[in-house]
Amino acid sequence: MADAKILVIDDDPDLVEGMKIALEANGFQVETAENGTEGLEKIKTVAPDLIVMDVMMDTITEGFQVSQKIKSPDPKSEYKPYAHIPILMLTGISQKMNMDFSPEKDEDFLPVEAFIEKPVKLDALIEKIKKMLQKS
Repeated sequence: MADAKILVIDDDPDLVEGMKIALEANGFQVETAENGTEGLEKIKTVAPDLIVMDVMMDTITEGFQVSQKIKSPDPKSEYKPYAHIPILMLTGISQKMNMDFSPEKDEDFLPVEAFIEKPVKLDALIEKIKKMLQKS
């Protein structure tokens, strides 16, 4: 698990820097992308072990759209080799838009393995990542 590659996709540079410092201090290799388009490109070059991604970036649902591309059941999808990568979704959307999401309840619409609400507590984030990597 140590040395696992984590791709963080988020448009908040302060949050990304904080996560990167905390994750690297726990032995993870960290790559970052500031939006979904850049994240999709980096998935192909980095082949991460886990993706941590924001929901609201360039658009209010960009993270959902990116996760659907990665987890597409289409056998011809360019992201098929990466569909197994677990996704941890960071979201403040439930507070801002009064929506409630969970992978169990919305598994067809939201192909992610877990959610963490913003503001992110770094200890909880690291624990969640460790548990997710143990399962995968």
